[in-house]
Amino acid sequence: MKFLEYTPLDRINDFLNDLNLGERTIKGSLEAYSCKHTGTDKRLSLSLENEILDYLGKSSDTDSSSPVEFLLSRSSRKTLIYLVLTLYHMYPDYDFSAVNAHQFFIEESWDTFKQIFDTYMLEASKEWVETYGGSSLLETIYKALDEVVKLSECEIYSYNPDSDADPFLEKGAIWSFGFFFYNRKLKRVVSFSFCCLSNLVADGFVADNLCNEEDGEIFDNMDI
Repeated sequence: MKFLEYTPLDRINDFLNDLNLGERTIKGSLEAYSCKHTGTDKRLSLSLENEILDYLGKSSDTDSSSPVEFLLSRSSRKTLIYLVLTLYHMYPDYDFSAVNAHQFFIEESWDTFKQIFDTYMLEASKEWVETYGGSSLLETIYKALDEVVKLSECEIYSYNPDSDADPFLEKGAIWSFGFFFYNRKLKRVVSFSFCCLSNLVADGFVADNLCNEEDGEIFDNMDI
């Protein structure tokens, strides 16, 4: 997977890098990748493929809604591996399992993404209009995505893992979302992660640390 630089994405990333909204901070990032294997991708891809095949060999589940049915398709396995490789490049400190990751990937529609975005990014969208005017934040994201991966040809996936294994979830996070826009023909994928952090929690950590330091100074000056 090769990271791709696109100016339209950079403008959005600059805006969502650390958007302070008073009690909350919004953070978001759009990253584009080519699905061409580079570096250790071939070895990792083979390892993920073997993991899936091993899982299929041990499974006797024939339910059409089970992971087995999906993973029997070579095309589906290839898509899953590309998505997991993207996660590896985004979060190199995490160890992702292809079989486990499949349980957290859900194919979505643009309308579903739009509904989530409109609900959770309402304040960020208002700030965008006040800052830049013109097109809304969602319209700008749509145009940028369309330029990079042609949305009409894209498969859209959300990634919602358990909280213990969620790389999108930062300390103080109120909510977080991860979406992937994959164009099979262009062999490109764009990830869009966005989350909301509580500034009150962050301030609380700072306050606690200051109190502990002050307590330490008081006790240091006391004769015991």
